[in-house]
Amino acid sequence: MKVLLGTALLLASFSAFAHDPVYNQEKINVLQEHALTNVPGKKTIMLTVDYAPGQATVPHSHTGTAVAYVLEGEITSRVNDEKAITYKVGQSFYEPAGSRHFESSNASQTKPAKLLVVMVMDDKAEVLTPLAH
Repeated sequence: MKVLLGTALLLASFSAFAHDPVYNQEKINVLQEHALTNVPGKKTIMLTVDYAPGQATVPHSHTGTAVAYVLEGEITSRVNDEKAITYKVGQSFYEPAGSRHFESSNASQTKPAKLLVVMVMDDKAEVLTPLAH
């Protein structure tokens, strides 16, 4: 009986972890990056973010403004004090400069998802800065 109970508890703990987001494994591909000659000190960058099932970007902030468009699958996003929203193919969302992006994840545990992101930011800025826990 103890072995059966121990096995049941072990399986329950594995299933609890099965839906935790997997961070730092998404694929980011920079498509274009250009200095904005009409706005000195700023640049624009266009990139894609590919998420395998269950993957997510670490909670982060951006110094720049971002606009994201869902190319494939479904993406769950939670910015600042807003509620999490799941966006489907063809939908987009906006993040003002300085936003705290608490969640950006593939909404599916079985299918991939892909975002197209365009950002305007300081020319020396990083794409994202992880939030301190």
